[in-house]
Amino acid sequence: MEAITRVSVRVVQRYLPSAFVLAVMLTAIVVMLGMGITRQSPIEMVTYWGDGFSELFKFGMQMTLVLLTGYVLALTPVVQTALSGLTRRAGSPRQAILLTIVVSFVCYYLNWGFGMVAGAILAREMGQRVAGIHFPLLVAAAYGGELVRGPSSSIPLVIATPGHFMEDAIGIVPVSQTLYSGWNIALTLLLLALLLAFFARQKQPEHIVTLQMTDQAVPEPVPPPATHDGTPSDRIEHSRLPTLFLGAMAALYLIAQAVTGSFSIDLNTVILFFLALGLLLHRSPKAYLSAAEKGVSAARGIIVQFPLYAGIAGMMTGSGLVTHFSEAVISLATPATFPILTFLCAGIVNFFIPSGGGQWAIQGPIMMEAAAAIGADPAQTIMAFTWGDGWTNQIQPFWALPLLGVAGLSARDIMGYLIVWLAISGLAIGGVFAALALMG
Repeated sequence: MEAITRVSVRVVQRYLPSAFVLAVMLTAIVVMLGMGITRQSPIEMVTYWGDGFSELFKFGMQMTLVLLTGYVLALTPVVQTALSGLTRRAGSPRQAILLTIVVSFVCYYLNWGFGMVAGAILAREMGQRVAGIHFPLLVAAAYGGELVRGPSSSIPLVIATPGHFMEDAIGIVPVSQTLYSGWNIALTLLLLALLLAFFARQKQPEHIVTLQMTDQAVPEPVPPPATHDGTPSDRIEHSRLPTLFLGAMAALYLIAQAVTGSFSIDLNTVILFFLALGLLLHRSPKAYLSAAEKGVSAARGIIVQFPLYAGIAGMMTGSGLVTHFSEAVISLATPATFPILTFLCAGIVNFFIPSGGGQWAIQGPIMMEAAAAIGADPAQTIMAFTWGDGWTNQIQPFWALPLLGVAGLSARDIMGYLIVWLAISGLAIGGVFAALALMG
């Protein structure tokens, strides 16, 4: 396994293009598939691309703000002190990797947006404070837990909600049969154990890449409050009152939502939570904006590349490629093999439509209708789709962009490790669904 991983890392570093170039290449591939398989004209494919280009503007802004507010929060004195205490528990590179995996995995399980930023920040701090650690390996370990499907997984939650768009076809499937079923909890723990075992066995390479070699080396300290009597505007800029007021507003809103029972963990909640803490813990507007300036550059990949993937999704949907591919997989299925094929089908389509909710809206009705027709278990089908949607995120730069932005790495730096982890996790997930089929 170590030899395979080393080969994978070398091949990826040599041949994998940047995430931006990869997005352009995927765009070209989908254009050719649409023209060749579903017989679309070039003008039609361009039209689908243009119609989809703006579909992720809102989501892209949310992800930018998740990264930015989380980054700013990480630069507060309180969080820096807490991170220092956590990193001191890691006395060696291997301990740093294991601790980063556990913390990031738990955060991803609770909420993938929170896990994305928390894992990246912890990896950066570990890379800064633990000597002799290969930073790309550490970042890959932090990202490995992204595939976990926890309480914030949108698809099982939608299917468990009365009035969902597929209720007439499949009814209500409670989360006790999907997310919180015994076999799904066991699968989650199995993946955590495999993740720890895989990365714990990786040896530090001869040529170690440290955090200081990346674009996001040790950040400059946030400027202290002004110690001189300046102009009234200077005094306001260095006063705690503006940030305390706005931070209190955001915090009170979240508390009110919790008291009234309307609180839910989603991207908007995570953003507001990070914003409130960042404002309350920074010393002044000047300090907050100084930290934000450092975080903005980390978001450039999201800003530039998310519209490209929205265009790819538009072509996949408009050309009928998603339907064509799903129906081809269904034609090969039996009640026993259907969940495994659903898992693989969702994983492959996810590489071109990296949005769980969007993919489910397009592909879900097709898969669930087929499951009912051949007598496959609906709860297992839903979770197979959910796991497949998260599985190929490991090799899809779309989801790694926030983490890579904070870490200052490119996709090729971590993808060699993640390709091998993709194979290991895929065998584990597929094996669980095969075992469920055998138990009948």
